[in-house]
Order: sequence, then C-alpha cells, then structure tokens
Amino acid sequence: MFERIKNFLREVKLETKKVVFPSKEELIGSTWVVIISTLIVAVFLGIVDLLLTRFVKFLLR
Repeated sequence: MFERIKNFLREVKLETKKVVFPSKEELIGSTWVVIISTLIVAVFLGIVDLLLTRFVKFLLR
C-alpha cells in the first residue's frame, strides 16, 4: 500500500516538472480575453432575456 502511494507521489513530482507556466504577459492577456468574453456573453444574454420577457408578456395579454 505504501509503495503504491510512494510511486504515485513520485509520478506526480515528475509530471509537475513538465508543466510550463505562462509568463506574466500571457497571463494578463488571457485574463483580458476572459473578462471581455464574459462581458459580451452577459450583454448578449441580457438582451435575449429582455426580448423574450417582452415577447411572453405580449403573448399573455
């Protein structure tokens, strides 16, 4: 049992050495892409929600 745990931790250590972390500039650029994408989707969904709400109110009258 302990040998399997040791083996697992050894493999985890080897895999973490393969990880390439982004530079500060890449991280900032990716963050802006996520923020802008989120805002665009939020505005789009807000407009769709507004239009569907008005449409349903029109149908119920």
